[in-house]
Amino acid sequence: MTPRLYQLSTDIIDFPSPTLALKEPDGLLAIGGCLSPARLNLAYKSGIFPWFNEKEPIMWWSPSERAVIKTGNFHISRSLKKVARKTKPIVTVNKAFEAVINTCREQRLHAEGTWINHQMLAAYSEMHALGFAHSLEVWDRNNNLMGGLYGVMNSGIFCGESMFFNQANGSKLAMWALVNWLKKNNAHFIDCQLENPYLTSLGAKLIPRSEFLAKLKLAQSFDIPSSMWKTQVLEEIYE
Repeated sequence: MTPRLYQLSTDIIDFPSPTLALKEPDGLLAIGGCLSPARLNLAYKSGIFPWFNEKEPIMWWSPSERAVIKTGNFHISRSLKKVARKTKPIVTVNKAFEAVINTCREQRLHAEGTWINHQMLAAYSEMHALGFAHSLEVWDRNNNLMGGLYGVMNSGIFCGESMFFNQANGSKLAMWALVNWLKKNNAHFIDCQLENPYLTSLGAKLIPRSEFLAKLKLAQSFDIPSSMWKTQVLEEIYE
């Protein structure tokens, strides 16, 4: 079947096969539909994610190559280890989701614009309330938010959406803590969606869509521990 851009219905929750995504622009599969929890969960389980600006229609993507971080490939620099030893950060799970997603939006809005528009804010806040979207926060000893990240996990893969830092290395500390938390819970890996130099420096690698979809299928059998995303402090998370 020749790849074409699909128009989604707002009534029927479905997607075409991600293998039918356009080659140019790479990975654009469909437009329209909605950002309901049912549709978002189906999207992530199918290897598809939404990405669009404020005044654009909802656009759904599945790029030909996917950036992923395997938990064993995360790069921990000597300087990052030194920062962790010096600052002794406190890491929490789902303590400040709204602060995390809003700070992610604000930092990108002031820099180059952001896909975290008002529709996305509302949708992922609802996903969080339902237990599908999660945040991880890093605090200094004065209870200041150093950095954090958020994403969706409805299988063995954590689908990262965005991260931020208020202090130097804050987002790297958040990613390091996430990697170790996934390891402790025997989860598979982090889906970073798109490659960029920052993620590459942390160990992200590109894999073909076909390989990603195969790994995603295996991840569907993962049973997420009930305690994994309860609001909590992660003790001794840095190794």
